[in-house]
Amino acid sequence: MKRLATMALVITAAISLITGCSSSKGNAGDAKKVVIGIDDKFAPMGFRDEKNEIVGFDIDYAKAAVEKMGTTAVFQPIDWTTKESELNSGRIDLIWNGYTITDERKGKVLFTKPYLKNAQVAVTLAKSNFAKLDDLTGKVVGLQSLSSAADALNESPLKSKVKTVTEYSDNVLALNDLKIGRIDAVIIDEVVIKYYMSKEKGSFKLIGESLAPEEYGIGVKKGNEALLQKLQKALDEMNQDGTAAKISQKWFGEDKVLK
Repeated sequence: MKRLATMALVITAAISLITGCSSSKGNAGDAKKVVIGIDDKFAPMGFRDEKNEIVGFDIDYAKAAVEKMGTTAVFQPIDWTTKESELNSGRIDLIWNGYTITDERKGKVLFTKPYLKNAQVAVTLAKSNFAKLDDLTGKVVGLQSLSSAADALNESPLKSKVKTVTEYSDNVLALNDLKIGRIDAVIIDEVVIKYYMSKEKGSFKLIGESLAPEEYGIGVKKGNEALLQKLQKALDEMNQDGTAAKISQKWFGEDKVLK
């Protein structure tokens, strides 16, 4: 009997351990925490500051929304090239870090309503002679792998004109190679490069017109409509009570959040 009782306790403990390790399985987003997948080198949306703490517009925006949902946000840096796999496997609950809404991605995830406008642009060194996209003919262009920058370039006439497209795991590496002359330009989110231009005045300049306008949304796993609805309700409330505008003012100096 003692042996049976001991086995029962072991089994109970194992079940408790497994349950305790499940971070956010509540389909309605009512678990104790919501795990948010981010690219932690995507300033000003989500990045690490000088103290190595994760900060940014999307970080503050997510914290405020998840708090309204009655739970806690946990930010999980991920390989951005595997973001949908991370979501669909259940390792994260949301993709939330300058995540562009596209038709292809709509086939993989559920999206909230758009909350911020953006565009893909070409940037080069301020001292260069490039003034328009056609000036990049025969040149080497860099961008983040499997990003909306790659989609924008693939759909642009510029793709067939450039000499080479070099892909990077993040925008920071691409911009570093631009600075040292390994590449001639970077295709990048406008909201991101404008942040870097404000921090490194005189280093970069935009080239001509944008490649593609776009909008950011938050990705939720297919089939998890309950979490999507709860999140969207929180975002709508933030628009109404001024929380979203306040966060936008902090990071952009103006209210850029879509209503």
